Amino acid sequence: MTIRRRFTRSELLERFRAKIDAGVPIIGGGAGTGISAKWEEAGGIDLIVVYNSGRYRMAGHGSLAGLLAYGNANDVVVELADEVLSVVRDTPVLAGVNGTDPFMDTERFLEQLRGLGFAGIQNFPTVGLIDGTFRANLEETGMGFDKEVELVRVAHDADLLTTPYVFSEDDARAMTDAGADIVVCHLGLTTGGGIGAQTARTLEDCVPEVDAWVAAARDVRADVIALVHGGPVSSPEDAEFMLRACTGVDGFYGASSMERLPTERALKEQTERFTAITFADTTQEQS
Repeated sequence: MTIRRRFTRSELLERFRAKIDAGVPIIGGGAGTGISAKWEEAGGIDLIVVYNSGRYRMAGHGSLAGLLAYGNANDVVVELADEVLSVVRDTPVLAGVNGTDPFMDTERFLEQLRGLGFAGIQNFPTVGLIDGTFRANLEETGMGFDKEVELVRVAHDADLLTTPYVFSEDDARAMTDAGADIVVCHLGLTTGGGIGAQTARTLEDCVPEVDAWVAAARDVRADVIALVHGGPVSSPEDAEFMLRACTGVDGFYGASSMERLPTERALKEQTERFTAITFADTTQEQS
């Protein structure tokens, strides 16, 4: 049985800031299965986030399934807790929480997550990924981004680590003002692979946008940590480009790029090697 370490918010922030001071980026990742979490930890990841999209993408479906009515997002996280937390020993695991859920008792649910062993929260599913008239209607009818900001405020007051997604300068300011420890600049659905996005901005286009969001957050509180995630940032090389090109970004958070894309490639390649096996050495037969 894995003996799991429990973390306080203060010791996690001390750990992360020590890495930043040493010039080492913070790397986080999503886990939709126990095996993802187990081998992300073995690879040296700094934090793991569990949310409902992880279940869908590792079942072979697009991550945006997590924004649709295919299951209760908060219930899915609780269901995944045993699978993921049982195999992770020394890495903080955070829960994705649907802050706009009108039936959630926020304080009670956060306490439940703490009791399960989660060290903090992230705002997912998030209406930040929705735009147009539908987004406007959500905001008008009490299911807007402000509910996610309030979730982060309550989690911060409960001394849980908070790592919310932000999608604009205003989001970055609001989340930092609510007490966010880490703002994650979300650049959209991750590109690449069999079920990834085909439409995205270029890496170069994302740099000034991320810089503006990070600057807005640090106008509120200078010590807030900033990570980048999603969109065209789908490989280690992409992440390296962003970390070097952006001003003040402290690391990278990957979800599809951390578990879906490597799984797609590895399974296909290994299967192709097996299916290429023959009963006879055809090279010797031909000679």
